[in-house]
Amino acid sequence: MAMMSADDPSPDSDDMLALRLRALAHPARLAIVRALAQTERCQCGQIVRGLTLAQSTVSQHLKVLKEAGLITGTIEGPRSCYCLDRDTVATLAGEMLALFACLATTPAEGQDGREAGNEAGNPDARADALV
Repeated sequence: MAMMSADDPSPDSDDMLALRLRALAHPARLAIVRALAQTERCQCGQIVRGLTLAQSTVSQHLKVLKEAGLITGTIEGPRSCYCLDRDTVATLAGEMLALFACLATTPAEGQDGREAGNEAGNPDARADALV
């Protein structure tokens, strides 16, 4: 396994990134964050009315999004109101851009784990190939 450079994210930041991506990895939760992104103010009952899901199901999805820090929630009397945490979403967007830039960048010669003479396209030819 390659050593981490100073530019690599910490395991804790990778854990948070994975938590947030898992939270977004459901069509209902994507619909919820899109609906919240359409308004500057918090939404209460409008979220449930905009989806074809039971109140309890929507509540569970909201809980997952809140635990990931993607939304904030407050209780106003008998209602819970939710807002998109735009700062967290902006941070997530930056982390995703950095991740995809890293994934799309070709490693410098000699830094890709291949030994001289190995076939370039054959992952089994690498000395550190995963089994």
